[in-house]
Amino acid sequence: MKTARQAARQRRQRRRLVLGTALAVTAAGVLAYLVMGSLPDREAEAGHAAATPVATTQVRTTTPTGTPSASATPTATGTPTPTAAATTGAARPSATATPRPPRTGSTTPSSAGRIRPNTTYTGVATAYEAADGDGACLFGPSPDLMIAAMNTTDYETSRACGAYVLVRAANGKSITVRITNECPLPCAPGQLDLSQQAFAKLADLKVGRIQITWQLLSPSTSDTISIRYKTGSNPYWCGIQAIGHRNPVARLEVHTSDGWRQLPRTEYNYFISANGGGCGSSIRITDIYGERLTITGIALRPNVVQPTRVQFARR
Repeated sequence: MKTARQAARQRRQRRRLVLGTALAVTAAGVLAYLVMGSLPDREAEAGHAAATPVATTQVRTTTPTGTPSASATPTATGTPTPTAAATTGAARPSATATPRPPRTGSTTPSSAGRIRPNTTYTGVATAYEAADGDGACLFGPSPDLMIAAMNTTDYETSRACGAYVLVRAANGKSITVRITNECPLPCAPGQLDLSQQAFAKLADLKVGRIQITWQLLSPSTSDTISIRYKTGSNPYWCGIQAIGHRNPVARLEVHTSDGWRQLPRTEYNYFISANGGGCGSSIRITDIYGERLTITGIALRPNVVQPTRVQFARR
């Protein structure tokens, strides 16, 4: 039988064992908590990685057919950057309000017709008696007979009127002429009918016909453009002509109560307002390079050449 002293000692041992176990469990829990707290927060890290774009992300647009288009170039942030093709719709400046546009170099103007800059044409040259230099373009007599008649195809309903072209013969000689007339059939595309004075600069008139190449020029000049209303013009009908322009004229507009109105061109080199709209008002002309000049102060005076203070830029 246990004595009272032995029983008390056993109770004290059991209490120490229970207390030690509890302390060990508590220490283990604290240690586990510290260890877990020191590990990286994987969930937060994964969320950050998903929100950060990758530097190699590419943005592609598609055409209506679903084919990838190269019209957008991705940046490092994935935002498409428009290419030059997306900026071609910029409005062209007016020569009376803003600086003249830069030279276009080898770019083909959108307003050019059959005769285009930076293009060489091949054909034949013949000669005609130019008399006082007047012709189908109705510019009137010319003091300079270095002129030519353009074949009907390249004349293009008087679009070639006033154009300057450099003509080269196979023998190496060359001459610059201004188009003032039309050469009807059998003149073929590419053919120029030169004034006798101009032809004589390239070959003997007796030859009659020579092989040539020619191309459009934008010559140096100190002259300004003039405007003339056709004989018979009045507030109810008028014809308008530009004279002395450095570059071929592609368009002529008049200002009406409804805004600018483009006039149709005739084969005799006048722009017609059949109902009189804009007759006597401001005039706007555009060359084949897209340069636009606004002309004011021109009176409705038939068959009077009225000078302006403007000229197209040299190209």
